Amino acid sequence: MSWTAGPLVAFDTETTGLDVDVERIVTAALVLRGPTGTRVRTWLIDPGVAIPADATAIHGIGTAQVVAHGAAPNVALDEIASLLVHHQHAGVPVVAYNAAFDLTLLDVELARHGLRTLPERLGRPVRPVLDPLVLDRAADPGREGKRRLTDLCEHYGVQETGTLHTADVDALATLSVLDALVVAHPHLAATTLDALHDHQVDAHRRWVDELDEERRERPYVGAGADGRWPV
Repeated sequence: MSWTAGPLVAFDTETTGLDVDVERIVTAALVLRGPTGTRVRTWLIDPGVAIPADATAIHGIGTAQVVAHGAAPNVALDEIASLLVHHQHAGVPVVAYNAAFDLTLLDVELARHGLRTLPERLGRPVRPVLDPLVLDRAADPGREGKRRLTDLCEHYGVQETGTLHTADVDALATLSVLDALVVAHPHLAATTLDALHDHQVDAHRRWVDELDEERRERPYVGAGADGRWPV
């Protein structure tokens, strides 16, 4: 049976910004999908810093809301990490859109609060990981246009179940985009999870190299910019 039958666990975050070295997680979602159905777990987190207005404009969550209703970050982050590690030990792949960002930020946040990172808890790197962004870019490299989650939803005809830039909605949409990718590129379903993970590592490395070649004066900056995937 192909890995597409599940289980799969999707992970998404909404944050205070885009710099993984300094930003904080504001909301997170884990969506476990398998033969018996779909379970959604979400967290609202008080990051301990003010949420910039431009970030609130994207995900709709302000400082007053997290101060009043958010969980302590050390508690929430430990819960998230523990669940991801539990699923990894069970052989369940992590599905994340732009996984280099979310997984890197989670580990930075864990370390910030004196908690063990995912690799430290696992005793190995996080794998397998499935990233529809990397898989789509590798399967259809010549396609013009942006490849944000909303763009791939449109390209593959995925109907969102709510407003994107909400962690649980984005996680569900990421799973749906992955389903559509497999339909469009059937060889993905026939490939083992380990092979797919290695394929994405190589594909991301090539993408970073090609992007830097095209943008000598403005090299790619961000999570995964050094070519490691995920980090």
